[in-house]
Amino acid sequence: MLLITKKTRSNNWVLLAALGLGLGGCAAPTTPAPGEAGPVFNADSSTVRVAAGAHYARRGWWWQRLWGRHYRQLWATPVTAPVLRLGAMGLQPVRVGGSFQTNSLHLRTPDGRDFVLRSVDKDLRQSLAAGWLSRTVAPVLHDQTCAAPPYGAYVAARLAPAAGVFHTNPRLVYLLPDTALGRFRAQFVPALYLLEERPDRDQRHAPSFGGAHRVVGSDSMLRQVLRGPATHLAARPYLRARLLDLLVGDWSRRADQWRWAAFPAAGGGVVFRPIPRDRDQAFFRFDDGWLTRLISWVRPRYQSFNSHLVAADVGPLTTTARALDHTALALLPEAAFLAEADSLRRRLPDAVLLAALQTVPAEVRARMTQELLAALRARRAALPAVARRYYEVLQEAAVVTGTDAAERFELIGEGPGQLRLRVFARRPPRPDSLLGEQRYDVRRTTRLSIYGLGGKDEFTLSGRLAPGFGVHLYGGAGRNVFLQQDILAAAGPGFTIYPGPADDLVQVSHTVRVLVGANAPATAAAWVASQYRLQLGSRPAK
Repeated sequence: MLLITKKTRSNNWVLLAALGLGLGGCAAPTTPAPGEAGPVFNADSSTVRVAAGAHYARRGWWWQRLWGRHYRQLWATPVTAPVLRLGAMGLQPVRVGGSFQTNSLHLRTPDGRDFVLRSVDKDLRQSLAAGWLSRTVAPVLHDQTCAAPPYGAYVAARLAPAAGVFHTNPRLVYLLPDTALGRFRAQFVPALYLLEERPDRDQRHAPSFGGAHRVVGSDSMLRQVLRGPATHLAARPYLRARLLDLLVGDWSRRADQWRWAAFPAAGGGVVFRPIPRDRDQAFFRFDDGWLTRLISWVRPRYQSFNSHLVAADVGPLTTTARALDHTALALLPEAAFLAEADSLRRRLPDAVLLAALQTVPAEVRARMTQELLAALRARRAALPAVARRYYEVLQEAAVVTGTDAAERFELIGEGPGQLRLRVFARRPPRPDSLLGEQRYDVRRTTRLSIYGLGGKDEFTLSGRLAPGFGVHLYGGAGRNVFLQQDILAAAGPGFTIYPGPADDLVQVSHTVRVLVGANAPATAAAWVASQYRLQLGSRPAK
């Protein structure tokens, strides 16, 4: 389904939906679908046979032409699932979570392990404000849940270990009324749910999280990573996880859909490795309806999972995690992108793809294999070209951030259209230590923005400074230094310095613009607040 909240829903969506209702006639479904009679339990009520969403297949021919066939038959096929009784399993409800779309309940076992129970069927209607137009559009929004398959998360979870990516282990369950639900009983009605562990705190018992002693959310990870260079985000494992996102067509990868496993770093400090979660949008299909195809042109992030993963799809598919991408991948060279793509391609032979497709309920395995296998093979073959384009997308409007500690950003002109950046950690009186470097080429870069954030940062310019694209240097908090080694040599157009609120020292050529009073994030906390829409709370970093 589409990601629409009260703050972000699109007027285009509402108007197109209203148009579709007008063209499609009656919004009500037509004939009953298989599985609509209700759940059928076995003799001891330990399992049940039920469809995840039989109502999606009741839409008529004209409706499906407008709004897509999607995965309606998969939603309508009854499957067998174990019955979940919270009290018998010792699962205690803690709080309600989730977004405007998903009914989600946080659970905890007596020994302190956390789980999440998420509804398989979604409902975007609750994201709408009151009003007649919203009520008119509501049937369309609910219907678009079937743009993603109900069991795609299981396939993605099985691909992850073969890819070398940490992962959760979702299980399909049917929730029965239970006194253990307490005050949540009215909200969590009998239906199919996805039950998976919620990685948090000590996970030494969990191999799928690397046996990490500590797992945190994105808010905590970012505050620690941006505090200083001793803590960093593991770039290549994160890139591998992002390439897996591209393989399965998962466009919805906001910061709150990741957890982070902390490990000791070589030479001291901490390194965070990613744990992707909430794979509800894997295998999203949106190109099989006249109006959904039109919406995907207006909102290109709604890319469809199909056999044609091309370079033009990469930017839209990765946009929801763009801020994380810049934090993790800004200094990673193109060769690393290509190497990870080749590694992932070799890690996922046909046997692994077929095994992953066998993790869905038995009743839908044949159809899931028919729907997904050929496209997975084609997308796997496209990974090297996709990775190259991914690198180029991040280079187009490149963003590099420092930390609240002191760094040195060394910009070296290497002739017309060429610029090299080297980033060092400053630890006087010890020598500066290289954190990473990157090269920028005017043929793919239009803007480079470097944010020093806190600390006493130093920006040095040297060489033939004629990049041909905009270079923007933000000092941030702390007393910073901007120094051009040869201030008599004119820098090419496009260099702009934004001194921080402190009394920064600026010694550069007269051709470099200096703009005081820029409204830019000056600290790590300000950067996180401005760049990330996090819904995980604000627990202090540990």
